[in-house]
Amino acid sequence: MICETEIIILNRLGLHARPASRFALLASEFSSDIYLVRGGELVDAKSILEILTIACPKGTKLTLRAEGEDAPQAIEALKELVAGRFGNID
Repeated sequence: MICETEIIILNRLGLHARPASRFALLASEFSSDIYLVRGGELVDAKSILEILTIACPKGTKLTLRAEGEDAPQAIEALKELVAGRFGNID
């Protein structure tokens, strides 16, 4: 199963090391392959380093894609993490 949704980075300092770490940690809890897509560039959302390579300041729009059995659950959990500003990390 493949699921996709658009997310917007809301926290003040964008997707820097601490929120990228939380994102990758949560993504790693799912068996699905999970990706972030920005401007045609696709990165593994389970890798902190790959997430950081796409440089996402506040307001960045990304496509979140999950492929696998638990894709819907992964999308929902990660979407909530982003909407909650990664636990209010700025």
